[in-house]
Amino acid sequence: MKLWLANLDPGTTDDELRDLVLRYTKLEVSRVTRVPGDGTRPGAMLEFDGGSPAAMVEAQRRLNGLYWKNRSLIAQAPSGAPGWTDTKGEGAGS
Repeated sequence: MKLWLANLDPGTTDDELRDLVLRYTKLEVSRVTRVPGDGTRPGAMLEFDGGSPAAMVEAQRRLNGLYWKNRSLIAQAPSGAPGWTDTKGEGAGS
């Protein structure tokens, strides 16, 4: 399972990300892939060995908008997860 987390402070370590996600979601991150972009809102794709699509949606709900390290985080569960809605308001499987 995967979760996109963006608008990270550039100085954030992988261990800090793992601790944050564990604290707020009780999910353990198995892999962190950094995506620096243009440097204004660095992001990371977080991968989990366990968890379910519903757990990813719940993690998105808990982390999206969370103010951490002077930034408001952006979290997005992958499309197709139960409860997921795209920007057009069309849910998974529609």
